This record gives sequence, structure tokens and C-alpha cells, in this order.
Amino acid sequence: MEEKTYGKPRRGKTNYRSKKYSGSKTEESKSGLKKDSKSIEERKDFSENPEKKKRFSKQSDQKRPFKSKKRFNENGPDKESLRKRHYSKKKQLEHARMMGPKDGILRLNKFIANSGECSRREADSRIAEGRVTVNGEVVTEVGTKVNLKDKVCMDGVLLQPESKVYLVLNKPKDFVTTLDDPMGRKTVIDLIKNACNERVYPVGRLDRMTTGVLLFTNDGDLTKRLTHPSYNKKKIYHVFLDREISQEELDMVDKGLELEDGFIKSDAISFADPKDKKQVGIEIHSGKNRIVRRIFEHLGYTVEKLDRVFFAGITKKNIPRGKWRFLTAEEVRMLKLF
Repeated sequence: MEEKTYGKPRRGKTNYRSKKYSGSKTEESKSGLKKDSKSIEERKDFSENPEKKKRFSKQSDQKRPFKSKKRFNENGPDKESLRKRHYSKKKQLEHARMMGPKDGILRLNKFIANSGECSRREADSRIAEGRVTVNGEVVTEVGTKVNLKDKVCMDGVLLQPESKVYLVLNKPKDFVTTLDDPMGRKTVIDLIKNACNERVYPVGRLDRMTTGVLLFTNDGDLTKRLTHPSYNKKKIYHVFLDREISQEELDMVDKGLELEDGFIKSDAISFADPKDKKQVGIEIHSGKNRIVRRIFEHLGYTVEKLDRVFFAGITKKNIPRGKWRFLTAEEVRMLKLF
């Protein structure tokens, strides 16, 4: 019988046919075929034999008992214990502060401040003057604690704790950041006077000619967190100068300058527009008066326009100049926790 050869093997495949084929099966190929036929018979025997198949099949005849998926069983830990186990002490304190007093007990001056009547410091002075009564009895001791259900009166008027209000204003220029201006200038309160019935206060200050993000709230604790430099709340300003500034001078601001009231440096600074060297973006957390203007005045520049575009995670996106909006619950939570 003539010997036959076959073509080149396919790429990646073993060429079994490239070997010479004599037309007769070898002993190795015969044994391989016997093994294959034996395995086929075993699989056929397994599929036809119910006794062998039953060991590997699922229990189809009897239904499995239903197990209810409870997140917390009766004998397991409750949510409060899990919170204490998985969260740090700092986050636990912040959560407790957000939820309010656990037993409904709080200081009298805080109760008065929450009503929007005056600040805590002013409330302490009015308590000492004997102008405050709790459940009909005059209280003169500063630091007295009351219950949320107590009847607190000031000058004979019943006080009601106000709900917390949080809003952001895109401040226009030529408005003063104050509640009342003795010179009769326009104030930021005029822009939000119809926003809510509660008495809210601006968080921090913006110069009369400075525009941008300005927060308002009646939450004294949050105001302290947002304004005190130790909390490092980020502020970003868009600065327009009277002439072009060099990169070397920006590096000087980044390293720090010695002003008349002490050392100051930016957290970050760069050109806001690479094509316009008059526009600068500066990030800073200092709350000193007119600090951004004084930084550039120290270098011999005049700030023609100053716009705050970012404050503690809040921006003025989609808010026209002179308009405001309420903060979302997620934004308020972010301000309190971070």
C-alpha cells in the first residue's frame, strides 16, 4: 500500500497527519479506542442506573424548608452595637450630634439659640438678667439644662425650637454681608428675605464687591465648623487682576508670604486660564479679613474682580447671580461629617 503524506499543519495545532500513514492501526491507537469505548459505556451505565444517579441529584422530591433572611435576628446584635463596633469614636460623636440629644436634655442657652431669638452668648446674658422662665419659674443660673418638652419663655413670649434651615446664595456684587447696615446699603438678607420663616445668618463673610458662594443657616454648631480655620474647610476663588502675573510670583504665594498680620500661604494656586495670565485660581482655608485681596496687593497687583466658586464642597452651579436654593439632605450631611 502506498504511503501517504499530508499538507502543512494548521497554526497552533499539532500535526498528527504529517506522519506517514500506512493504513493499518497501531497497537497504541487500538488501546486508546478501547479506553474511549469503555468510558462511554460507563457514562451510559450511570445515566441508566437510577441508584447511582440518585446520589448526585438534588432533592427534588422533598422541598427545602424556607429560611427567612433576617438582617438582625432576635439573639443577634442590634444596629446600635454594630455601629459602635464598626465606626470610630469620632464618627459616633458626629452621628449623635446630628441626631440631637438622646434623652431630650440640652442647655438652656442652646434651646434659646435654636429658637432663633438670639445667639448663645446673648442668651447667657439674658438668663443672668432674669428674663427667662422655665415652666413658669425664673431661671438666672447660666448652664441650666432643660428638656425639649419644657415651656421656655423670654420676656413673657413662649419660645419654639426652630427647624434647621440651610441654603446657598450666589452673591452678586454691591451687597454687604450683614443682617443690618447702619449706612443703608443693600444687604444679602434682602436677597433671601422670602426664603423661609426661620431667622438665618450668613456663614462667614464676603466683601461688598466679592461675588460667589455664600451659605446661610440657623445651625450654630455647623457655622462654627465651617468658619473656624482648624477645620480646614476648602475655599476656592477665581481672581481677576489688573495686569498679568508671572509663575514665579504664584510660586511665592504657594510658599507663603509675610503680611502685616502674620504668615499666610495658599493651599494651591495656578492660572485659571492658560491663555490669560490675569486670571488666577487660588485655594485657601484661612478666614482672615480680605485675605485674598491682601495677598495680591502685597505683590503690587489690584484685584479687579473676585468670585468664590467653591466653599466646603458647595458650588454655585446652576444658580444665577443673586439667586439661592436650599441645600439637599446629602449636602447637609456632607457639611456636618467632613
